[in-house]
Amino acid sequence: MKKLFLHITLFFSLVCFSQNEQLAQYYYDKGDFEKAKISYEELLESVPQNLQYFLRTVDCYQQLQQYDIAEKAIQARLDKYKQGSLLVELGYNFQLQKKEDKAKINYDLALDRIRKNPNEVYAISNSFEKKVLLDYALKSYQIASDLVPNYNFNYQKGLLYGQMGNTEMMISTFLDEALANPQNSILIQNQLARYITDDGDADFSNLLRKALILRVQKSQDLFWNRYLSWYYVQQKEFSKAFIQEKAIYKRNPESLANIVSLIQLAIEEEDEATANEMLSFVIENTKDLELLVQAHSYIIKLKIDKAKEKDFTSINSELDRLLAEYEITPFTLSLQLIQAHFVAFNLKKPEKARVIITKALELQLNDYDIAKVKMELADILLYEEKFNQALIYYSQIEMDLKNDIVAHEASLKAAKTSYFKTDFVWALKQFKELKSANTQLIANDALEYFLLINDNTVADSTQTALAAFAKGDYLLYQNRNQEAIIQFQFILQKFKGQEIEAVTLLRLGKIYEKTADYNLALSQYQSIIDHHSDGIYIDEALYFSAEIYNKKINEPEKAKPLYEKILFGHEDSIYFVEARKSFRRLRGDKNL
Repeated sequence: MKKLFLHITLFFSLVCFSQNEQLAQYYYDKGDFEKAKISYEELLESVPQNLQYFLRTVDCYQQLQQYDIAEKAIQARLDKYKQGSLLVELGYNFQLQKKEDKAKINYDLALDRIRKNPNEVYAISNSFEKKVLLDYALKSYQIASDLVPNYNFNYQKGLLYGQMGNTEMMISTFLDEALANPQNSILIQNQLARYITDDGDADFSNLLRKALILRVQKSQDLFWNRYLSWYYVQQKEFSKAFIQEKAIYKRNPESLANIVSLIQLAIEEEDEATANEMLSFVIENTKDLELLVQAHSYIIKLKIDKAKEKDFTSINSELDRLLAEYEITPFTLSLQLIQAHFVAFNLKKPEKARVIITKALELQLNDYDIAKVKMELADILLYEEKFNQALIYYSQIEMDLKNDIVAHEASLKAAKTSYFKTDFVWALKQFKELKSANTQLIANDALEYFLLINDNTVADSTQTALAAFAKGDYLLYQNRNQEAIIQFQFILQKFKGQEIEAVTLLRLGKIYEKTADYNLALSQYQSIIDHHSDGIYIDEALYFSAEIYNKKINEPEKAKPLYEKILFGHEDSIYFVEARKSFRRLRGDKNL
């Protein structure tokens, strides 16, 4: 019983202590330093050894300009605990009073403590950094490194040089550290990437490029070719990155993996010319069956994406030739699935496509490959309006690969199937769950459809316009673009001025973009900008218009103000980062 009472007493003591800490934090954040001071003094009295409570108490004194009290408190603690970092606190207290000489004396005393005991560098340098005394923090690290050669503070020093605006020293220090400790290379690249993309020294990107080129020229170490390749990828200059990767491969022809990764990035950024050049290089330089199939799969996909109807026969013949050459095996599954999709969605022969899929399912496949085949089969069944059969296969994938990204993709497709069926209640429930998916693309897609269904149900409880729109989306899914255009134009006529209008204009714009009717696409987006500027599709209309002007019809001066509107009016847009990069590039910034 006594132990029980003891536990209960301790529990309530901890609860009360936690509440007092929260109250002190609340007053401090609110700027009520008088009350915060009293609260922190009480906490410090309970736990006198707690440095954080002490520093917060001193900060309250300083905020209230009670510098004498702060000085006495710091000196008393220094006498008691002998911590070198308290010399920084004492110096800073003098600095706040404009007593620069006394401040310098204490800062120098702190540096002397490091000379006597280099282990104190961590606490002292940290105190200097918190007070934004960057020169002293840098000296702290330098003194400790000189005394103990094993100490390595290059990363910390690089960060400090960056904060001080000394970009050349930051780059040099970071690159030295990357070479000396390759395990820190990704950490350093992340920091350098921040300076490339964030506001800062306009010459940073150029300085980094020159530093890397110089190291490539001076050294035979392939490490710098890899770093320069990484730099060009950040700039989306994939052809220049490829030059570095070729140089690496010629001297060390062990793996083409980096070039394959570069191909994927180039395709994602629509740099098809460079992608095709790299694919040809891979095919010429490997006998690895898996890699050859992967390369040919990329090439054929690029051809399909740009193909006109007159090209379909030759593309299918090429697929037949490749599968005859490399045979129907698990290694050629990607080509088999591409052909099945092409036959169904482009040649409009879903029955023949299902025959290809059936043969693929007879192969000895792993669980992931089986899921890929079932996904394609479900997609074809959905194309044929066999909604329930498609849902069965999507559900099987969800069950077989629970919580995997492939399962989330199947869930999204199942939700879209319900949407195409106009089962909006069930589709809305599924999209709502997928909004929080770990994969950003799936989450964004789910959010788009959730808002579409939700907003248009609120605006029209009969869901008549939404059903007509879902039909248009289904025609798009079936690759029946001209029929989809007619359907969306019908919606604009019948439901003019209603909630559905803006998203219909957006859909038409994307179809016209796909068919290279850029003026028609721009007119749809302009209608959204003119008549739906307060809606949720305005940032997309601005961004897609800017991209057409910038990348499709070469009128960058018209793109610039559209990007700018996103930057200053739509900071929460998913296109904000890309709009900022494009705007800076058009403005002529060297730092992109």
